[in-house]
Amino acid sequence: MHDARFFQSTRGKIVTALRRRHAASAVDLAEEFGLSANAVRQQLLALERDGYVVERSVRRGPTKPTLEYSLTPSGEGLFPQQYDKMLNAVLHEVRSTFGTDALEAVLAKLGDRAAEKYRAKLTAPDVRGRTYELAGLLRENGVEADVVETPGGGLELREHNCPYGQTVGEHPEVCAIIHTVLSDAVSPQARQVESIATGGDTCRFEIAAAPEAAGRL
Repeated sequence: MHDARFFQSTRGKIVTALRRRHAASAVDLAEEFGLSANAVRQQLLALERDGYVVERSVRRGPTKPTLEYSLTPSGEGLFPQQYDKMLNAVLHEVRSTFGTDALEAVLAKLGDRAAEKYRAKLTAPDVRGRTYELAGLLRENGVEADVVETPGGGLELREHNCPYGQTVGEHPEVCAIIHTVLSDAVSPQARQVESIATGGDTCRFEIAAAPEAAGRL
């Protein structure tokens, strides 16, 4: 975590803006801070070199793709993470007092509740639509998520940051929550193929998007 002086610098202000906006282009940030786009790009290149931001190409309407920047888990780690320490302490206490089975039962219950909440908000009648809707809801909750359509009609839901980034390393069982959400609210055929918790750049979930003859699951 950096001290207050870092967040008063241009680089620190950019990091703070990316955390608030989840993703932004150099032009977006230049307009926010009254700087030239080139000046902002120089700061972003330095942040990318240090591992704090990552760029990706996105299409905004009919124009050519735009480079957007978002924070990496290391970038998120620049900010105070007291809630992660508290969550880790609580999970450790549950495990040490009641055992691993009890911890898994608690997380399963949390997953069920999260799935119920998301299921009520996902209105699309098919897997594809629900996957895009879920990505939108995740973004509203601070997760930089998007959907990539793969050859053969499949989908990949990708999370570029993890709200529990400092917790899953010690308690990987926390990932069961998103697994339950995907299985119960989107598709039982969803499976994780990459994880930030185990050193991946993103959390990637493969989702078969075949037509559903019986309507919504």
